[in-house]
Amino acid sequence: MSELDKPIVVTLGDPAGIGPEVLLKALADPSLREPGAARLTLVGGRWSLIHAARAAGLTLPEIPAVASPEQQTGQLAMVDLGGDMDDFQFGRVDARCGDLAVRAVEQAARWCLAGQSAAMVTCPLNKEAIHAAGYTSDIGHQEILARLTGATATATVLMTPGLKVVHLSTHKSLIEAARFVTRDTVLAKLRLTQSTFARWGLSSPRIAVAALNPHGGEGGLLGREEIEELVPAVAAAQAEGISATGPVPADSVFNRAIAGEFDVVLALYHDQGHIAIKVHDFHGSTTATLGIPFIRTSVDHGTAFDIAGRGQADARGMVAALDAARALASGQLARL
Repeated sequence: MSELDKPIVVTLGDPAGIGPEVLLKALADPSLREPGAARLTLVGGRWSLIHAARAAGLTLPEIPAVASPEQQTGQLAMVDLGGDMDDFQFGRVDARCGDLAVRAVEQAARWCLAGQSAAMVTCPLNKEAIHAAGYTSDIGHQEILARLTGATATATVLMTPGLKVVHLSTHKSLIEAARFVTRDTVLAKLRLTQSTFARWGLSSPRIAVAALNPHGGEGGLLGREEIEELVPAVAAAQAEGISATGPVPADSVFNRAIAGEFDVVLALYHDQGHIAIKVHDFHGSTTATLGIPFIRTSVDHGTAFDIAGRGQADARGMVAALDAARALASGQLARL
């Protein structure tokens, strides 16, 4: 059985957020029913889909129950982890919701590791809820997946048509993120980007490294990280055959990438990359995890507790995440 013959497993995220709603809306998208469309195995609490459908006025499709992706025969199935809550409320941090969401991610990862699934796609978690559930060392999906797989080097890549951004760091304060900008950490991320993109079908990606300081540091007048850390990292990467350029001032590098000069930008901290992606195409953006032994894509938004249960959530990101998982599983990164 080829990878594309296996189902893609989809986690429902925090039930109190918009994950179940955007998934239901995505399942109604015609592109997911076209010939050759991926088979999907949902994992989470079936009750969360029922609540979301009722609140948003959506039709709940027929979803056969299975115990694992290997048992699935049709286009859509579900592994129900139970956990129904009589006092459930949308938009409320609840440890029980956090626990259910993490258990779904753990189960999906185990199936991917066992070769039962082609990829996993995740709906959003709520960081407060998973911490309340006792997962205090897990900040988000990336940390959970690193724990489960034993991965020591991971990264987040954000993708939207025309722009891809890998992050040197994500869940760090701005001060900590700046301290993380060293020759060795940057070189390691360049190596990881090169190897992962090659596995996804882009053998020699053109990688631009964003500068940390305004105007690239102005020759050291506005900071020396470019001179002491970034230039040596890029030079070392080039010596290894990696097509790296930089550091390029952050106020121009993303525009140059959109224009086609670079395949991907290495951003140095969370907001540097996220703002560029979300301004360029908020609803079409998705995320994927580098450094783990299987494909994981996700929506590029959070649980949106402020609109959860109101039927207002936009599902374009969920459709894009499902499409991205299939593309990466078939080595078609260049299509995204």
